[in-house]
Amino acid sequence: MRLDVEAAKADIEQSIDLLRRRLDWDVALRKLDELNARVEDPTLWDNAEAAQALTRERSRLAAQVEAVMSLERDLTDAVGYAEMADEEGDEASLEEARAQLRAIKERGARAELEALLSGEADGNDAFVEINSGAGGTESNDWAGMLLRMYSRWANAHGMTVDFLEETSGEQAGIKSVTLQVKGPNAYGWLKTEAGVHRLVRISPYDSAAKRHTSFASVWVYPVVDDNIVIEINPSDVRTDTYRASGAGGQHINKTDSAVRLTHLPTGIAVACQMGRSQHQNREEAWKMLRARLYEAELQRREAAQAAIEDQKTDIGWGHQIRSYVLQPYQMVKDLRTEVETSDTGGVLDGDLDQFMGAALAQRVGATRDA
Repeated sequence: MRLDVEAAKADIEQSIDLLRRRLDWDVALRKLDELNARVEDPTLWDNAEAAQALTRERSRLAAQVEAVMSLERDLTDAVGYAEMADEEGDEASLEEARAQLRAIKERGARAELEALLSGEADGNDAFVEINSGAGGTESNDWAGMLLRMYSRWANAHGMTVDFLEETSGEQAGIKSVTLQVKGPNAYGWLKTEAGVHRLVRISPYDSAAKRHTSFASVWVYPVVDDNIVIEINPSDVRTDTYRASGAGGQHINKTDSAVRLTHLPTGIAVACQMGRSQHQNREEAWKMLRARLYEAELQRREAAQAAIEDQKTDIGWGHQIRSYVLQPYQMVKDLRTEVETSDTGGVLDGDLDQFMGAALAQRVGATRDA
């Protein structure tokens, strides 16, 4: 068998071995058998809350086990195909086998990272807020570029993006936007993007063609499902309604359909304007507020844990996490992990996995050390 096929096989086997060890394979299989048996119990749904928790745990574990078994099956098939093609001297089929192995290797690498997503909300959908910094049109345009970047990342991973609120810039870009990204582990991946993003480039809006530095902030928090209880005193929340702006249908700018909720004890505010009625926007805004308060609690826990080790949390407002330099050279560099690339076009088109993976691994490592 060709050396490149052997090398790919060894890399994939290493990923499979790592996944098995992280799952504690024999224990995971026994646990899955137990969960399958309990799901068949006709009295399970006597307690709906417990039943939901159990089925969710079963689904998560079954998906992890199937991911490993799928890698093993596909590796066996691809290696067998490569061996047959090599014996017959069929270069076209051998190249096809190589492509299959490359795809399996990528799946294995991603599965390794997904195995790190063990937080209680990592599997949930995510709300993403993008806000432009000071700088007017420049920062608004940069915020619009980030919106495009995250939308493309989500679409490339089979996720959907819903717009909940958007305020356009006067000349270009956006002042702010709130998205809901729906897909497996959306929050687990996107939480690593929270912070301040810095852009350096020759401004297309400057006739003197001078370099400009722009900033935009990204805030990420999980969509809180019914299994995570967040209690909010209604008297602590101020509700404001106003006329929505931007795309949204004929009712836009004719009724006070947009809703803003402000949690007075914390000052946290959320807004939704993309629904077709005030009722829809109010309901969605309450979901967002519960999610924001939940994320604030997660950050409080993380900051407290980090303080024990005399470390700063690397998520949240005011912490610059990444620089995107387009002039005088091409470089995107993550300031937390030191990961960098000169493929600025690819990154701005949504190729973010290397940054997310490194930041996720760093966070998991820091938490484990603490």
